Amino acid sequence: MNLLSIQSHVAYGHVGNAAAVFPLQRLGVEAWAVHTVQFSNHTGYGAWKGRVFEADMIREVVAGIGERGVLATCDGVISGYMGGADIGEAILDTVATVRAANGGARYCCDPVIGDVGRGIFVRPGIPEFMRERALPAADVITPNQFELDFLAGRTTGTLRDAVAAVDHLHAIGPSSILVTSLHTEETPHDAVDLFASGPDGRFRLRTPKLPISVNGAGDAIAALFFVHVLRTGSVAEAMSRAASSIFGVLKRTSEAGSREILIVEAQEEIVAPTLLFHAQPV
Repeated sequence: MNLLSIQSHVAYGHVGNAAAVFPLQRLGVEAWAVHTVQFSNHTGYGAWKGRVFEADMIREVVAGIGERGVLATCDGVISGYMGGADIGEAILDTVATVRAANGGARYCCDPVIGDVGRGIFVRPGIPEFMRERALPAADVITPNQFELDFLAGRTTGTLRDAVAAVDHLHAIGPSSILVTSLHTEETPHDAVDLFASGPDGRFRLRTPKLPISVNGAGDAIAALFFVHVLRTGSVAEAMSRAASSIFGVLKRTSEAGSREILIVEAQEEIVAPTLLFHAQPV
């Protein structure tokens, strides 16, 4: 399997492509990484070096890949953090180019907009781009709860609310949806829920809440969910495998007291999770 991953990149730590590419490779996927930014480290440190790349550079790199005559073998495109709406347009151009070469290629959009407690943290224009342009073009999306609420234009205080919000997004475009973190009235205080919806139904998965807050987990789980959806055709199976892997990695990270997610050190969790969590029909 070949996937084109268009995301941010950091030299130190694991976020964006630095969080997504290695897990894909560990699962035997050829990941073609195109970076939207090149930073020294995650901006959460408060200081960093590097720059955001221009949209035309992304188009140029993709054109170069196309000149190798390999886009017909590309099974899908995954996108994450976008430095600007113009970069988003370059990504959608790439999706169209790949689909023209391979009609079976799928597009997974991780609609990075913001998070609960932080609000919107991307540049102006990006939230609207995600809702109006990226969402209708995507086959798979992986929002967190804040992003689900924004995209659907409603709040999700209950599981019933979440189902309604996800159904609203299905009607716009994506056939497979993973909500990467969901806290409703039904969620115990010591747990985290994930919710997936697709052709095989609606499912919830619950894991213990870990005493940890690190960057990159969302990027990694989006990549894992996408590849497992492509391989199995089941959102239930994809959520179970992806969530179990990321829980194992985060548990190791928490035990080590690391500020950076231990993607490499805990890599066996990617292919053979210590604990396997199962999706439950909703």
